[in-house]
Amino acid sequence: MKNYTITVNGTVYDVTVEEGGAGSAPVRAAAPAPKAAPAAPAAPASAAAPAGDAGSIEVSASVPGKVFKVEANVGQTVKSGDPIIILEAMKMEIPVVAPEDGTVASIDVSVGDAVESGDVLATLN
Repeated sequence: MKNYTITVNGTVYDVTVEEGGAGSAPVRAAAPAPKAAPAAPAAPASAAAPAGDAGSIEVSASVPGKVFKVEANVGQTVKSGDPIIILEAMKMEIPVVAPEDGTVASIDVSVGDAVESGDVLATLN
């Protein structure tokens, strides 16, 4: 059996799926989990000490997926909410946006790279 946490319309559900042979696996949904769902698909930003050429503002992946497109270039000025990276997750394109105004200091991924939730994709100054 595998356990998954799924968010639907802001409500988080814990789901248990039984592994079976051929055919479909029965699914049993539990009551809503007692944890808060993320408010928006925007990437969280955290301040960190600059490392070399990297900026002080980290732009992180909000979901696991694959880098579909790089929208910004190093040295480009961006405003809060401007897309920097587009991730593909479950056949959806999810923009990772600038958390605040700044200049792109580094792009740390390439198109096709697999990323996990929380991975640093880019930095801003």
